[in-house]
Formats: sequence, structure tokens, C-alpha cells
Amino acid sequence: MINIVIFGAPGAGKGTQAQLLAEKYDFLHISTGDLLRQEVAMETPMGLRAKAIMNRGDLVGDDIVVSLLSRALEHRSTLPNPDASLDPWDVERNGMPHRPEGCIIDGFPRTVSQAQTLEFLFGRLKRKIDCVVAIEVPRDELVRRIHERAAISGRADDTEDVIRHRIDLYDQQTTPVLDYYRVSGLLVSVDGSGEIAQTNNRICETLDMVMKIKSKQ
Repeated sequence: MINIVIFGAPGAGKGTQAQLLAEKYDFLHISTGDLLRQEVAMETPMGLRAKAIMNRGDLVGDDIVVSLLSRALEHRSTLPNPDASLDPWDVERNGMPHRPEGCIIDGFPRTVSQAQTLEFLFGRLKRKIDCVVAIEVPRDELVRRIHERAAISGRADDTEDVIRHRIDLYDQQTTPVLDYYRVSGLLVSVDGSGEIAQTNNRICETLDMVMKIKSKQ
């Protein structure tokens, strides 16, 4: 089993790539952004707190994000009758028990503190992060992509000011996480400019190498 973290500034396409990779490699896909938006849509107390923060373009606090991520990793929200004897990564697919070949997380971690928390959460499951993929896209391209996405989806958190604020936050707070993973030898940077398929091919080449190495260990 291989566990991946996918990185990228807002507009880099990490969510799209994570979905494609999850389908290709049979990964459990966990998006903290999707988890947060689900809470907002359901208007839970946690969702209402997160909504105001997200609309400002700020990062949602660790207490909220970690709680959602921990719940997703342990499948506490997807198993209606959890059995303590079952591995939390055993899931149901098409009515049959199934264990994904790995996990891909996008939208987390965004700070070094969150990176350390993620290691703790995986350690609790007796697992570890095998590779961190950083999708690199020029800033002007990021702004253009988010503008296009906002025009299509009408997302309230994709206004001009919020877009630039989110990218600034990424540079200020998230970039140090890349250094953290670079030192650990887990970081791989991939060119994310160009078409979605081109970026996907580059990432797949990287993951194929990682899995080949892991299979020999």
C-alpha cells in the first residue's frame, strides 16, 4: 500500500489530479477541501465556523481540519456499523469488501505543524507517507485558472481579492512544508503547466517509480 500527499497552490489542479490518480491506482482519495465544503453544505456547527473563514480566503484552523481528516482516515463517517476488529481502511465497494491500494490526500498539510500531525495520524494506523508530489504552476497561470473556475462555478470564495490572498497565504505558510518534506527525501516536484493529461502523465511516471522502489523493499 502506498500513501501519497499531493501539493499545489490554489489553481494548480491538485484536486483534479488526485481524482485521476485515485481512479488509476485504486487510491482512497481524501480532499480536506471537499470535507470542509460538505460540512458547510450541511450547515453543521463546524461547517458554519469554516464557512466564514473560507469566504475570507483564510486557512481553516487545525482543530477543524484535523478532526475531519482523522475521521476520514479512520472511515468513522462511512461505516454505518463499525466493527473494532476491522482494519479502518477496509471499505465497501459495489456491495463487496474492498481495501484500496493506497491513499492520496490533497489540501493537507498546509503548515509544518499539520505535516507533523499527519505523520502522527498515519503512525496511529501503522502507516506512513511514501511520496509528496508538488505541482508547480507559474503564479499568473494560477490566477487565470481560478478566474475561469470562478466564472463557471460561481464560487463565493473565488473573488479577485480572495484569489490573490489565498496564493499569498500559500507562499507564506505552505511553502515551508515543501522544505520540510524535501529534507525528508519525500518531495518530488512536477511541472503542472499545460494540459491536464500532460501533468497527469508526469505524475504517473513519478508514482510508478516510487511504487517500483517500494515493491523491492
